[in-house]
Amino acid sequence: MIKLTLALVLSLGLAAGAYAQERMGPVPAEKMTDAQKKAASDHAAARGSLTGPWNVLLRSPELMGRVRGLSDYVRFNGALPPRLSEFVILITARQWSQAYEWNAHYPLAVKGGLAPEIAKAVADGRRPHGMAEDEEILYDFCTELLQNRSVSDPTYARVVGKFGERGLLDTIGLMGHYSLIAMVLNTARTPLPPGGPAPLAAFPR
Repeated sequence: MIKLTLALVLSLGLAAGAYAQERMGPVPAEKMTDAQKKAASDHAAARGSLTGPWNVLLRSPELMGRVRGLSDYVRFNGALPPRLSEFVILITARQWSQAYEWNAHYPLAVKGGLAPEIAKAVADGRRPHGMAEDEEILYDFCTELLQNRSVSDPTYARVVGKFGERGLLDTIGLMGHYSLIAMVLNTARTPLPPGGPAPLAAFPR
């Protein structure tokens, strides 16, 4: 699985202007404020040690806690099963060319039941072939909303007809949350773990 992740991301080539020097790495423990120490402790109790975006968000402890609350809901308690919720996350990560986010969630998507070839098509910026009906409905909805900033009546009707209004809103919540995380990571220039694959190629604009 790791080799497949590496192969599909490396096949995209280096992004233009790939990550330069990291802007906001981990905050040293001795430099944390009391609020940051509490936020880090709360996070460790709920999720384990700070990683990636959480290291960046620690600079705003209250925001970090509120973001984790949204994350807890959309990831673990939302209306979509893992196969679909992780699919939505990958679509969002691809739109933001966010390799850290992609590499964190690609294995979870495959473990949840998403076909690797569907994920690879998303990574390549292609419409996947052979999607199940629910995957196709979500792919059309997510890409339309992320690219056009709006959704047509037929697309809206298909999502509501399949997932209900709660499912539609939870899907938007996933895209919104992982767009926020992608913006945090892209702004902070958070690097991939040492020895990781190359960044996702940026979409042409």
